[in-house]
Amino acid sequence: MSAVTASLCSTLMFVLFVSADQKNITAESGQDVTLTCRAPNNNIRVVEWSRADLGDKHVLLYRDGHFVPEGQHPSFKNRVDLQDRQMKDGDVSLILKDVTTADNGAYECHVLMGEINLLKLINSTYLHVDPPGQTGGDTEDGSVGLIIGLIVFLLLVTAFGAVVVGFFKYRKKKLNPADPHVAEHLQSE
Repeated sequence: MSAVTASLCSTLMFVLFVSADQKNITAESGQDVTLTCRAPNNNIRVVEWSRADLGDKHVLLYRDGHFVPEGQHPSFKNRVDLQDRQMKDGDVSLILKDVTTADNGAYECHVLMGEINLLKLINSTYLHVDPPGQTGGDTEDGSVGLIIGLIVFLLLVTAFGAVVVGFFKYRKKKLNPADPHVAEHLQSE
């Protein structure tokens, strides 16, 4: 029983944390969009924005106070910038100009801080770009992941409750004193 409980709890924790970190933004083609990202401290040496479907190319790479154009995907040249190049308060948000439907995808914000030589994933944002005239504008809705997480949580709690209730019903039936086998066993003790 404890293995089932541990499995359910770990699944729940994974779903809630992953869902909470995912942001979703919808924009209309032609708009400028800001993908927000805030790193935990000000000692930021490298900022990298990437998208998995771009392979080894990046959306933006900013190292030691300068943009690094080598390795940037051609579709993002002259279309991206940091919201704050001084990265005050850890703000490493990306401005993506003149978005098109080709910009749809999950964008990841990575930073390298201090002396640690490892890029750390800070957050992920899914951008959905509608063709012109199909949306009312730029909206950010980070609550979608939270809603999905809560639905999964409720389903897990319901399933766990059903297992517990079933266990106790089974145990009660098995230990029913009216059952001749149980009564015989209780008398022998």
